[in-house]
Amino acid sequence: MSQADADREDRERGDQEDHGAERGDQEDHQETSHRPAEEPRPGAKGSGGFWAELRAAVTPRMTALIAGALLLQLGFVLSYVGAFHHPQPHRVPIAVVAPERTAQQVVQKINAIPGHPLKATAADERAARAQLREGDTSGALIVNPQSRNDRLLVAGAGGASTATAVESVITQAEQSQKRTVSVVDAVPAQPGDARGLSSFYLVVGWTVGGYLFAALLGVSKGARPASVRRAAARLLAAVPYAVVSGLGGAAIVGPVLGALNDHFLALSALGALVVFGAAAVTIAFQVLFGVLGIGVTVLLFVVLGNPSAGGAYGSDLLPPFWRAIGSALPNGAATHAVRHLVYFSGHGITGNMAVLVAYALGGVLTTVAAATLMHRRLSPELDPAGARA
Repeated sequence: MSQADADREDRERGDQEDHGAERGDQEDHQETSHRPAEEPRPGAKGSGGFWAELRAAVTPRMTALIAGALLLQLGFVLSYVGAFHHPQPHRVPIAVVAPERTAQQVVQKINAIPGHPLKATAADERAARAQLREGDTSGALIVNPQSRNDRLLVAGAGGASTATAVESVITQAEQSQKRTVSVVDAVPAQPGDARGLSSFYLVVGWTVGGYLFAALLGVSKGARPASVRRAAARLLAAVPYAVVSGLGGAAIVGPVLGALNDHFLALSALGALVVFGAAAVTIAFQVLFGVLGIGVTVLLFVVLGNPSAGGAYGSDLLPPFWRAIGSALPNGAATHAVRHLVYFSGHGITGNMAVLVAYALGGVLTTVAAATLMHRRLSPELDPAGARA
């Protein structure tokens, strides 16, 4: 082999080695580029550590929900303690039975008591007893001019706290005049209805059942219904639930426990209205506010509704704010309606029924209207005006 042939062979071998090296570099580059990046280990340097994970977990939305829960919690404490920590009677109505001249003097003295705990009016004994039986007054003071002992008729069925407050004020007033008073419960609560609280707790159970039913539907199917038809379906589903709830509650307080007897059908119908109203209002709030609607419902029925309902303490013993809102909320309207239905022959419940119907009807109309508007906004093709825009 000549020297020229040997040189040529060496050059060819070198070119092959160079090409092989280039192919190897390309394969290494491709392997590196396709290899997934190694994820940083939790707690490793540069990963952000615990605080980064915490910031990723606690989103602004979650923070807002937690803040809302905290406000509801504090509102619960403020509402209940604010309503019940210092109950004082305020213008509790009573009737005064006495000879005309004496009656006016007694009425003026009672109405002049500091703080105005009672609101006295003169009446004859027959009218006073009728007012007591119908729940229009909380007491009837029968003055005996020939004796230093008078009689006070109260209605324990209207709430033991109110009857006790009337008794306390009148007893002190009589003692200041060197007189005594004998107290008679003319309209007592049924034996199984301790302190007349069964009506309040019955309404609490119905109300809780109504908004829990709607809240569970929202949790399982989404707070906001996907269509108007589904919103209507939720409202329709609440009807049989409300009927069964009304029957069940009336059965428990009546035949089962003997707390509120002899009014099974009336209580069942009233309970169905209360439960459906609570469910309809909750559904409406969920359509309007999404999952936050459940919190708004708790605010209405629990934080504001229960303390002002006249349960543990009659509405006449509550501070001004709770006394003012009680009759306008479903809890207070329903509690008053149950008591007067059972003990006072249904007198004075027309306004209560109007409140309950208004909430139920308002919940239905708000749900349908809000769902319709929301569906049109999210689906412009269903709205001719939106389609042209």
